[in-house]
Amino acid sequence: MHPLDNPVWESLNSRHASVARLHGGAARYPPTVLPFAATDPSNARAADDLAMLLEKGEEVMLVGPDPALPGDWRMQEPVPIAQMVCRSRIGSVDGPDLTELTGPHVPAMLALTALVYPHYFRPRSAELGRYIGIFDGNVLAAMAGERMGFDGHQEISAVCTHPDYTGRGYAQRLVAELANTTFATGRIPFLHVSHANVRAKALYARLGFFHRTDVLLWSMRRPAEAD
Repeated sequence: MHPLDNPVWESLNSRHASVARLHGGAARYPPTVLPFAATDPSNARAADDLAMLLEKGEEVMLVGPDPALPGDWRMQEPVPIAQMVCRSRIGSVDGPDLTELTGPHVPAMLALTALVYPHYFRPRSAELGRYIGIFDGNVLAAMAGERMGFDGHQEISAVCTHPDYTGRGYAQRLVAELANTTFATGRIPFLHVSHANVRAKALYARLGFFHRTDVLLWSMRRPAEAD
């Protein structure tokens, strides 16, 4: 299995080991960081190990292999999402100045992601890597950042543009900057995007990202005592 086929597991066992919660064949991010967990498909006890990392009734998301959970877990039908990879530097994209997003910017980041990128960005997500944005006065008009990373690869994520600022090329500028920085460090940029987000997929393709494969996005909940 290629590391990109189980990206959450690979990230939690390498670049993000310092924030990971691990138990045998399972791993997860703290809920204030990301809502993602992962299992090692080669470990027969991975499902039991995952249960040890979740509170009763808690819901998490997995990306990649079938977690083979017990039948009493509440699991939604998995959704295939596109995994796209870029192999060469992207031409520079002109536009407004870029701002390095840090702790004081977190409220603005949470407000923007809640508007256009719900569920996947948490108060401590910005600790996972470099996040950059474009401001119009005090308004965060667009942002993007680094999420999972491992084995020569770096994910670009949280690519968001405020609805009042679409069509200005802000996302292209942000993604190009992050991708080229990734190449400069000897890593390959990749990202995940919903097939329903046709506009974003077309944007990434224009920038040079190609569809590597589909990976499954799972949403599941550990049973509460009353279940």
